Amino acid sequence: MRKNCYNQLDQKAEKNYAAFEDYILSLLENEDNDVVYDKEKDEASLRVALSERLSGRTEDASYKDKLTQTKILALNWVCVHLDEQVPYISVRGAWHSEKNRPVITTELKTPAAKRDVPIPDNLVECLRQEQAKSISEYVIADRNGDPLSYSQFVRIWNYIKVRSTRERTLYRYVNGQVIKKKFKPEPGQKCVNRENIVYCLDFTVTAHQLRHTYITNLIYAGIDPKTVQYLAGHENSKVTMDIYAKAKYNKPEELSSVVNGALKKLSDRA
Repeated sequence: MRKNCYNQLDQKAEKNYAAFEDYILSLLENEDNDVVYDKEKDEASLRVALSERLSGRTEDASYKDKLTQTKILALNWVCVHLDEQVPYISVRGAWHSEKNRPVITTELKTPAAKRDVPIPDNLVECLRQEQAKSISEYVIADRNGDPLSYSQFVRIWNYIKVRSTRERTLYRYVNGQVIKKKFKPEPGQKCVNRENIVYCLDFTVTAHQLRHTYITNLIYAGIDPKTVQYLAGHENSKVTMDIYAKAKYNKPEELSSVVNGALKKLSDRA
C-alpha cells in the first residue's frame, strides 16, 4: 500500500515538474515582451517541483545526476593540472546542498571516488581559457566566484536542455491570455525568437548520461574494464562489468562472432 502511495506521488511530481520545465524552456526560447516572468511565483513553483521530485527517491536518474554533479560542482582549479606533461584532474572534493546553500567537502562517498583522470587534448585549451578569465577558485562558479547552489545549477543546466529536440509545450502570454502550443523542433533547427539557440540534442541530456557516454566510449576504444573502473570511480567492479557487457555486446551481429568462436573451439576439441 505504501509503495503504491509513493508511486502515485512520484507520478504527480513528475507531471508537475515536466509542466514547469516546459514553461522554463519556453521562457529561455522567448525574448518577446509578451512573455512575462514572475520571479517570485516561478521560483517558488520550482522549489516545490524539485522538492517533490527529489524527496524519498534514491535510485532514479535524478539521484544519479546528483551523484555526478557532486564532483563537477566541487572541482577546484588547484585540482586541474594543466601544466603537467600529461594534464589531469584530481577528484578530491564533493558538493552537496543544504537548504539550497552549497557545501564543499573533501569526504568522498567511497575510496574509489578519489582518482586522477587525464584530460582529453581537445579540452585542455578550453580549460586554459576559462582559468585565465576566472575570478574563482572553483571551475564552475557563480558571478561572485562562489560555488553554485542547486537551483543555480538547475538554471544553468536548462540552457543545455533547451537545445533538445524533444517535444515541449510553449507558453505565450497575449493580451493577458495564456496560449499553449505543442512544438517538436528538428535537429539543426534554430529557435525562432533566439537564433543563438540551435536544437542539436536528439536525446534528453542529463549529467549522468554524459558520464555514461564517457565510460562507454572508453569501452568502445578497447580500454580494459579495470582501467575503466578506476577512471569511472566505481568501487564495485560489477557496476563496470554490467556497463561493459551492455555496451560491448548488445547486438546479435556483435554476439554472433563471439558465440560461434567459442562453439568452434569446442567442436575442434571434439
